[in-house]
Amino acid sequence: MFQTVLFPIDRSRQAMETAAVALKLVQQYGSRLVVLSVVVEGDDEAAVAALLQQARGSFEQAGVTCELIERPGKPAFVIGDVADEINADLIVMGTRGIAIESDQQSTAARVIQLAPCPVLVVP
Repeated sequence: MFQTVLFPIDRSRQAMETAAVALKLVQQYGSRLVVLSVVVEGDDEAAVAALLQQARGSFEQAGVTCELIERPGKPAFVIGDVADEINADLIVMGTRGIAIESDQQSTAARVIQLAPCPVLVVP
């Protein structure tokens, strides 16, 4: 059902909790998993790279390989663009953790509006 799952991740504790939901779905459907980290202005790029590697290690430990993507920009727009580029069937993300967009709307709410596919928002 879900051939490609996009999992945007940040350094929040909730992101790692949301990873468990993404992992379960990917294992259940045999999906391709793409982990995305959006680098916003002022982020420590080394920390972002380390986060991606940590996520990869966690998924591989569970027997799931994943692709890593790191992109600069505004989170909601980058998430939507990457979902479109990789033909994602589903985006799995948390309700908190990823930065709030400048218009005071949560990134998750904005992604729901912009996404080219369904978005599973994990509370």
